[in-house]
Amino acid sequence: MKYEREIKSAFKISIPVMMGYSVLGFAFGLLLVSFDYAWYYAPVMSFFIYAGALQFVAINFFNLKAGLVDIAIASWFVNLRQSFYGLSLLKRFKKTGKLKPYLIFGLTDETYALLTTIKDDEQLKKRWYYFFLTAFNQFYWLVGSTLGALIGASVDFNTAGLEFSLTALFVVLCIEQYKNLKNKIPFLIGAFSSILAIIAVPSDKMLITSIFLSLFILFFFRKEVNKNE
Repeated sequence: MKYEREIKSAFKISIPVMMGYSVLGFAFGLLLVSFDYAWYYAPVMSFFIYAGALQFVAINFFNLKAGLVDIAIASWFVNLRQSFYGLSLLKRFKKTGKLKPYLIFGLTDETYALLTTIKDDEQLKKRWYYFFLTAFNQFYWLVGSTLGALIGASVDFNTAGLEFSLTALFVVLCIEQYKNLKNKIPFLIGAFSSILAIIAVPSDKMLITSIFLSLFILFFFRKEVNKNE
């Protein structure tokens, strides 16, 4: 197989995401059909949108019959954090060529966490390794949401609490990053910014506020942060 090494490495590193995405995708499929939408909306949304939290929000958009402008604005705010992730991956994606559009499209919180945690293997073709890692993660979400929708169309499920699986997965990945990096200052800044944002602003604005606050602090203390690299 031409890219056997890249495929095996990508699959191995993506297993934790498989555990989370299959469960949460399943929950999304169940929730979708519980609002009397056809099951095939789940795979279509997971293939063309693939936005995790935004897909859950989209169900409410449909029910409220929200306008396109309202949907566009809300979607922009929900996924704004991806812009900050992308900036930090410009160097990694620089030589990915025709694969870059898909890598940008498929960038999720968990994929970003893996890309910034794993140690580079010089024997791997990086752009294909990134591609297969991203594709595996989307595949897990797609399969999970499709199965959830198909089963939910015929069996009643209580979905309470399932949405927490994605949060739990991201916490685990964050812990792995903390263990692998010598510099702990960014984590302390992130924790401080998050706590302050929780106290100071409404919960729906907490994430974007904490991101901006973290960037602001990192910018002014970048010399101190760089000393600890």
